[in-house]
Amino acid sequence: MERALQLAREGTGLAHPNPMVGVVVVKDGEVVGRGYHLFDERDHAEIVALREAGHKARGATLYVNLEPCCHTWRTGPCTKAIIQAGVQRVVAAMPDPNPEVAGQGFAELRTAGLRVTEGVGEDEAVHLNEDYACWITTRLPFVTLKAALTLDGQIAMKPGHETAITKGAAREAAQQLRHAADAVVTGIGTVLADDPLLTDRTGRARRRKLLRVVLDSKLRITPKAKIVQSANDDVVVFTAQASNSAKRRAMERAGVEVVSVPAPRGRLELRGVLCDLGRRQILNLLIEAGAEVNGAAIGGGLVDKMVLFYAPKIMGTGGVPLAQMPSSGFPKAPLLSRLTLREYGRDFAVEGYFRDVYGHNGTHRKN
Repeated sequence: MERALQLAREGTGLAHPNPMVGVVVVKDGEVVGRGYHLFDERDHAEIVALREAGHKARGATLYVNLEPCCHTWRTGPCTKAIIQAGVQRVVAAMPDPNPEVAGQGFAELRTAGLRVTEGVGEDEAVHLNEDYACWITTRLPFVTLKAALTLDGQIAMKPGHETAITKGAAREAAQQLRHAADAVVTGIGTVLADDPLLTDRTGRARRRKLLRVVLDSKLRITPKAKIVQSANDDVVVFTAQASNSAKRRAMERAGVEVVSVPAPRGRLELRGVLCDLGRRQILNLLIEAGAEVNGAAIGGGLVDKMVLFYAPKIMGTGGVPLAQMPSSGFPKAPLLSRLTLREYGRDFAVEGYFRDVYGHNGTHRKN
């Protein structure tokens, strides 16, 4: 199962909107087939592994990190292929949260006489496809908020100024988060202060361009911004401005898509933004923003996971906090669960969840 999970990770940036799936076929203690899913190559991981195994699949055990599908979409059902190949046993890490599968794949295999073992490596499998599980059940992206902070919780020296906080390995790890994401979101304040590109700089292959999203209620973004200058059908600005404004037309001529969403009390309705991105098959959304956007996302209950990179620094008074939280309607000191601590040289990261993902208690933020 560890090898199957390792293979599944080869689909990072290449499998969405499908889940990342890896398969290992074992016969008499020997690995006879391997496979992982790439969306553009259509075949599911099970089919790739069974093709490699050939006649050796008969009587073999198939290890897979996600329940085999039992429905027809772009390809035929994997359950039928497994049964026809003569596989004797299937070991799976987790059920498929897709309502069209959701245990029916396991049932079909058992009905055909195969032995099915579930739950091997489930925690790691759930973590791997938490974004898929969220999107397939809610049609909303899985939202991760990422930030770099000092030990006293500051993300910048002062408002409107860029501040380098973490270094080296921590920054590389942050880029890996960006590579795994389908879209990255920031606010106009960050664009005006830092002028970021928000590109995937890992150099790794990805199936779709990283969608770069700017929240800009008053459409203050300028044509000179790097994100506008580099737009190539991969930049979307959400705004409250009228669809016929001259500024909007200028942005569209520059290759930037501009989308209007409601802005009650002058703030963009972030749930509307998530719904729009979900319709675009954005499974994994990474927020890299300033205190205002961070506070609105956390306060609105829209953040599923936080990854906070800390540098061993103290900034003192006058800095910018991680989030400007609303004064009402938000529970004080919300707890993160399932905490993980990782070291990156002198820096370290804390990862935690605001809600459990599918496979632990089955709950999700509702649309």
